[in-house]
Amino acid sequence: MNPAAVPPPPGPSAPPVITIDGPTASGKGTIAQRVAQALGWNYLDSGALYRVTALAALQQEIDLHDEVLLARLAGSLPLRFDGQRILLAGRDVAEAIRAEGVGNAASRIAILAGVRTELLVLQRRFRRAPGLVADGRDMGTVVFPQADLKVFLTASVESRAERRYKQLIEKGFSANLPTLLRDLAERDARDARRAIAPLRPAEGALLLDSTGMSIEQTVTRVLDAYRGLREG
Repeated sequence: MNPAAVPPPPGPSAPPVITIDGPTASGKGTIAQRVAQALGWNYLDSGALYRVTALAALQQEIDLHDEVLLARLAGSLPLRFDGQRILLAGRDVAEAIRAEGVGNAASRIAILAGVRTELLVLQRRFRRAPGLVADGRDMGTVVFPQADLKVFLTASVESRAERRYKQLIEKGFSANLPTLLRDLAERDARDARRAIAPLRPAEGALLLDSTGMSIEQTVTRVLDAYRGLREG
């Protein structure tokens, strides 16, 4: 798909959006889900779309440098969301896409303009009433630049590696903390350096470092910020 064919963001009358961007294992997914639940809104895990694309590419043994084939794959995924389930060709892959190998592959294909263009259209379709909370790496900068509230959530790489380690162990995956620490640092650098939609705070974003904050405290900060905007 030609980038020029990508539809522009909805106008001001569209349902409200809160974007929560940040690096891997910053807690943005958990926070976004909790905020969406508190508000009764829809939730978009944009990273899942890249991970599903990566998983499908690995299953089909597609070269992760082949932008044409990967973009074609991203634009034709037999994908459906059903509550907590993520169905790829009818098979629930919600757990499989959280494997570290899939995450690393997703980070690699995310630098490809063709893949991002195909998934951009899909992401914007999630903006439905009564509202949307979207988490990712470029939700506030590219996908929903006119979002009502933009949040950039981060934490120290050591804290994020420990969180990721605990998540993987709890899900039954093998994990090595030093390896996770190295991989996270490399992914941070790759995401920040990429030419297309690099990881960075959106203009006017609320910057939150959750290193010393609980989930509840972080959710409260986001909700207070949104309610402050509405009341102001």
